[in-house]
Amino acid sequence: ESYVVIYFRCIIVEKIMSEAQLKQVVFPVAGLGSRFLPVTKSIPKEMLPIIDKPLIQFAVEEAIQAGAEEIIFVTSHTKIAIEDYFSKNSELEKRLRDSNKNELIQTIHPDYLKNVKFSFVRQNEPNGLGHAILQAKNLITEDFFGIVLADDLILSEVGCLKQLKDIHSKTNSSVLGVFSAPDSELKNYGVIDASQEDELLKLNSIIEKPSINEAPSNLAVFGRYILSKSIFNILEETKPGLNGEIQLTDAIRSFLSSDSVFALEFQGRRFDCGSKEGYVSAIVDRASHLENFKEIVKK
Repeated sequence: ESYVVIYFRCIIVEKIMSEAQLKQVVFPVAGLGSRFLPVTKSIPKEMLPIIDKPLIQFAVEEAIQAGAEEIIFVTSHTKIAIEDYFSKNSELEKRLRDSNKNELIQTIHPDYLKNVKFSFVRQNEPNGLGHAILQAKNLITEDFFGIVLADDLILSEVGCLKQLKDIHSKTNSSVLGVFSAPDSELKNYGVIDASQEDELLKLNSIIEKPSINEAPSNLAVFGRYILSKSIFNILEETKPGLNGEIQLTDAIRSFLSSDSVFALEFQGRRFDCGSKEGYVSAIVDRASHLENFKEIVKK
């Protein structure tokens, strides 16, 4: 009898582990990057470097650490540079090899990219984050998928998406990344109303860009999500909201009527690199942690 119990426990654990995998991660990268014009006229904002590595590579590395096997870029015709960046450049590799600079080959096409599939789908018009996510519907084959907005650079030993995945593994539910926002910034984010449940934050509601009087808390959602693929059915029915765009926040609020959603106040340093102030802060912070740059930062 004990062997039977152990067998069924193993089956249950195996089922939970399979459900907890996060194989597919969506990257919405079709935005105009208007706050960084004129440079974003020809360079995607996701390709802006934090010293020597672009924002998008930090985000992809974070997704891979969380177990991603497929990266899905929701892109536009102006973002070819991102596709080129993650493609193998045989000509450059040959030139480096001929110049005895083999160590640089690993930096331009690291081994960890070899087993990752990159997929691309077009968003023909900028119509909100919800609309961007909806473009990936036909590529999602898993029950849950991740979403990463590369604008939000998170520097931490354990990647932010991996932290969300750990909560997802416990709950087998959707999970949102949140942070404590100053009152003056709440109007820029989706803000959650949540209750404590077994040391976890469970959402009751969420509101997009509330005034200070409307905000139910100071916990704001940013660019990290793990969502059930059933969100696509809701997004298809979601009407344009704030700014006439299809808001992911509105879809999540509707989703709450039938499914549980949890939130995690992540551990790490977050930089809003969609703003010039956050971008500069990210460069200074990374420089201060790199041996070759510490003295320069001090000066």
